[in-house]
Amino acid sequence: MADNLIIRDTIYVDGAWVPSDGTDAIDVENPATEEVIGRIPSGTASDVDRAVKAARAAQDGWAATSPEERGKLIARLQEAVTARHGEIAAVISQEMGAPKKIAESIQASLPIADIATAAQLATTFEYERQLGNSTVVMEPLGVVGCITPWNYPLHQITAKVAYALAAGCTVVLKPSEVAPLCAFLFFDAIHEVGFPAGVVNLVPGYGQTVGEAIAAHPEIDMVSFTGSTRAGKRVAELAAQTVKKVSLELGGKSANVILPDADLAKAVKVGVGNCYLNSGQTCTAWTRMLVHSSQYDEAVELAAKAASGYTIGDPNDEGTRLGPLVSKAQMDRVASYIDKGKSEGARVVAGGDVHPFDKGYFVSPTVFADVTTDMTIAQEEIFGPVLSIISYDDEDEALRIANDSIYGLAGAVWSGDAERAKAFARKMKTGQIDINGGSFNISAPFGGFKQSGVGRELGPFGLEEFTQPKSLQL
Repeated sequence: MADNLIIRDTIYVDGAWVPSDGTDAIDVENPATEEVIGRIPSGTASDVDRAVKAARAAQDGWAATSPEERGKLIARLQEAVTARHGEIAAVISQEMGAPKKIAESIQASLPIADIATAAQLATTFEYERQLGNSTVVMEPLGVVGCITPWNYPLHQITAKVAYALAAGCTVVLKPSEVAPLCAFLFFDAIHEVGFPAGVVNLVPGYGQTVGEAIAAHPEIDMVSFTGSTRAGKRVAELAAQTVKKVSLELGGKSANVILPDADLAKAVKVGVGNCYLNSGQTCTAWTRMLVHSSQYDEAVELAAKAASGYTIGDPNDEGTRLGPLVSKAQMDRVASYIDKGKSEGARVVAGGDVHPFDKGYFVSPTVFADVTTDMTIAQEEIFGPVLSIISYDDEDEALRIANDSIYGLAGAVWSGDAERAKAFARKMKTGQIDINGGSFNISAPFGGFKQSGVGRELGPFGLEEFTQPKSLQL
């Protein structure tokens, strides 16, 4: 147990920090040291009910505020979160193992950009549209239950909460119990800013208790969930009993298609980096690299060399590029996939080592060659630093392989001809595709096809997700 244990012993309901109805607590572990670094309440179904009642009572008043008023309050929230940037980065680095540079540049910075974008959209979104003799009014959906994961723990919160607030909805949030401490810092900022009581509520706890209570609650109008496909199916099942709206951002097995006329060295280097971002614990990671058979051996060699440059170790060390996986369970899961890849005939050309240090849940950056589409590692989401390289003979085969997945969240195409790459990308069944290394756009719609989910987050599409249209015929 760490000397400076972070104790958060209350939940946030109706504008105040209050005790949970339960008496159990959840320990938060540092995956790099295996030490307990924090403790939070294990919320209950009755806590959820209290929070939902507070959100329901606040809903009409919050929806009636002007977009300008909501935008100003959300902008003040951005300022309050920005003031906590360093503390948030340090906490996220401790609770889920992100290297210091990644924690500062992505884990703590992206949420600030989310909030800023939501604040701006609150005042610029088109809430009324004229269609012939109809005035279409985009109204707030109501009370929104948000259930978020541990891999980008604060970004996944702000991408939901800030946008729901901008749309005029009230919120009940359940953060991941694995990396929840940054959520408490976020709610410290919310409390400081002074949102009206009941507008934003925090109930931490386990999915089977708090998450299921949110999904099933009859007074919640929408559930926005990010996590595994298995858990997403359960959320949808429970939500269906009260016919509420469900937005799901689930798993991925994204293809990085390198066409023969691409800059192979650049495409492989960037592709390896994308696969290993956040120790591979990224739903959009390009975990399948598709390379033309004439360039396959060269690509394998380039990928193995690139992987060797991803130093694993203490997240606080400046030279560390990959931190630990978030938990022993996650490390064991990734280890089982590495073993599966070997047993099914794939060839390890880099990494493959699990738990290489005395402490911490580390996995060496791994590259598999000779992967075929029927192998488990080519079909299932691993959520670790594991890259599979697959050969194809022509573009038609590359497209078949890219689309040969139950998932469709992200992907990439590389070509010396941008129009050729775009034409290929249009045929990929996936929600977001980078062309020749195109950069992330915080205002573009984010979400998946197939079993990667339903609905979109971020930008105007993300705000619209928290509204519903009412048609007024004139």
